Amino acid sequence: MYEFILTGFADEINRDFDVQLNEINGMGIDYIEIRSVDGKSIVAYSLDEIKAIKEKLDAANVKISAVGSPIGKIKITDDFEPHFELFKHTVEIAKLLGTNYIRLFSFFVEEGTADSHRDEVMRRMLALKDYVEGTDIILLHENEKDIYGDTAERCLDIYKTLNSDNVKLIFDPANFVQCQVETYPHAFNMLKDHVIYYHVKDAIKSSGEVVPSGYGDGHLPEIIKELKDRSYKGFLSLEPHLGMFDGFAALEGEGVSPVFEEKSDAGKFKLAVSCLKSIIEEV
Repeated sequence: MYEFILTGFADEINRDFDVQLNEINGMGIDYIEIRSVDGKSIVAYSLDEIKAIKEKLDAANVKISAVGSPIGKIKITDDFEPHFELFKHTVEIAKLLGTNYIRLFSFFVEEGTADSHRDEVMRRMLALKDYVEGTDIILLHENEKDIYGDTAERCLDIYKTLNSDNVKLIFDPANFVQCQVETYPHAFNMLKDHVIYYHVKDAIKSSGEVVPSGYGDGHLPEIIKELKDRSYKGFLSLEPHLGMFDGFAALEGEGVSPVFEEKSDAGKFKLAVSCLKSIIEEV
């Protein structure tokens, strides 16, 4: 029997953390994937500040599904050592927030140069893996645009090369669509045995525009049906990107606009929840 646990990026509801928690409570969602608090990246907070954030979470009865970190979101030519120190800090943040999952990426590469940077990408990814090897921390690689692991084949390459119980995959349909990768059946079938966490986001192939789930080319209904049939038990993390919010341009890149020009808010997040629930019911 499947078990879908809803979570999501509450910073798309409001930059104010108190508002985020209040709205999530009102939607009956018990988890968030924590990316930013009061407009500041979660990994930029000190451990003492993280403890205060955890107190707010506990008071609101909200748990953390994953740390939505920016680890691996630097150029492959950038200095790795300071970034590795930030990663170690992120591991401590995850422990304090009571989650085993850290979302990360596999470094930005210039278009058409992924193969030439493979060795350095793997060296860095192996260093991250080695740091958490044997602990209960799980590194979740997300298929982001313009990084080494932006195709299903290279996501699989990362997974097989790292070959560790401490490394699994996140599947983001919209990101694959924006990279001209067929989400279903191609990417899904290639990666399904190694994916333990799904982002719920859809996009239109021709424009890259992010749209409500089920209205784009991400094959969300087919994927959700497969997850039901496979008795998937885990998180479905809502990352709507339906309106403007702090960091939208950095996440989506130049030339991509949200389907709604106005600011992202609770209403747009609720629309994303409603679309997902409709898909779950229909399939």
